[in-house]
Amino acid sequence: MSFSLSGLRTSRTAVGALSAAALLALGAAPAAVADDTVPDLFLGDIAPIDGVKPGSSFDVPVTVTNKGLKAVDKAWVFYSVTRGLDFAALPSNCAAHHVVSYDEMTEKSNVVCEFDQELEPEVGYVLEKPLAVKALDRALSDNLRVSVWSYDPPLDEAATKPVQGTAPAVKLVERSGESDVVDGPVEVPVTSDNTADFKVAGAHLKGRVGDTVTMDVNFTNAGPAWVLRPEAKPPLRVAVKIPAGMSVVKTDGFCSAKAGSGPGVYSCGTAQRWVDEGLVTGYTFKLKINKKVAGAKGSIALPDESRPFDVNKANDKADITLDVTGGGSTGGSTTGGSGTGGSSSSGGSTGGSTGGSSSTGGSGSASTGGSASTGGTGGSTTTGGDLASTGSGPALPLAGAAAAAVAAGAATVLVVRRRRAQSRV
Repeated sequence: MSFSLSGLRTSRTAVGALSAAALLALGAAPAAVADDTVPDLFLGDIAPIDGVKPGSSFDVPVTVTNKGLKAVDKAWVFYSVTRGLDFAALPSNCAAHHVVSYDEMTEKSNVVCEFDQELEPEVGYVLEKPLAVKALDRALSDNLRVSVWSYDPPLDEAATKPVQGTAPAVKLVERSGESDVVDGPVEVPVTSDNTADFKVAGAHLKGRVGDTVTMDVNFTNAGPAWVLRPEAKPPLRVAVKIPAGMSVVKTDGFCSAKAGSGPGVYSCGTAQRWVDEGLVTGYTFKLKINKKVAGAKGSIALPDESRPFDVNKANDKADITLDVTGGGSTGGSTTGGSGTGGSSSSGGSTGGSTGGSSSTGGSGSASTGGSASTGGTGGSTTTGGDLASTGSGPALPLAGAAAAAVAAGAATVLVVRRRRAQSRV
């Protein structure tokens, strides 16, 4: 849970306006409304911090001004940094805690410093020794947030137990001259001189016409830096193109058909707007080989956008190759489909004559003592004996009943698959 000081001030302003209205109704002058019981602490602005070297430290120049009508007995300064930054030696009047990532909030390290001293009205104060922040090896584009409180700020529900600093305590000292103030917390972007290598890995697929194969491709941040994308930007997405001659039976949960890119092209994303160093995000597809297409090849590629931190462009795209054994075609659609399953045919003649043909999503033949190929397995089954060659005998009704049961079972499976497909949409 986060708290906004500006929100507190807005609420206080609203209360003051209501109080003024009430006094006017009683005939009192608006000047009688004096906000002298609520401390009004403000921070000075802090310029963006650029060019930090990983492993080095920098000072945070904080100025606190009491804009209220009365002196303040105590003040608390709250520091918060994203995961590329941390704090150096902490004074004993400061305590550090950690907040793990949850929902859409990034992981953070926080410090609260308590100043048990009086702050006079219209006076600016600075820390006699600024708090130092260090850039970690994974630092790149981070955020520093500073706020000031007139009471001990509540901790996030996900915060660890605070640990008190051990360095000598520091205090706020009066500074000469006036200083500009900022209404609310101060947000400071911190940019470090670092790189992050975004890369993708393709796949080599093999199978027969009619087979359903699994394709695993992935995106990796090889580091060394983590990457925090601006809030205005959506999470990173990569493009996956399916090889020709294939249809999608099932897509990965992070992927969807890419609008305006034609059949067989999918856009696959990441869970959050930041990408930790070393993170590998895999995408798994179930694909059906419908026919053999010479030179069929797909790809996985990073988006065409500016990434100054990623200096290695050679691994931004990778091939998805397909090796089809045998030939023929299932007659189904290729490179595309609904993403939840394909279609198969079970027509053809299976009469009593030898050399008849049977199609079950692939091509093959059934003959006396021969083999029948069913797409998806690439295997064969053999049926021999007089029953297969004559098509007659007391077992014929049983064979017919068995065929009907198989057809009914196939229909049931198809219905179940369709229901499951609908539940995933």
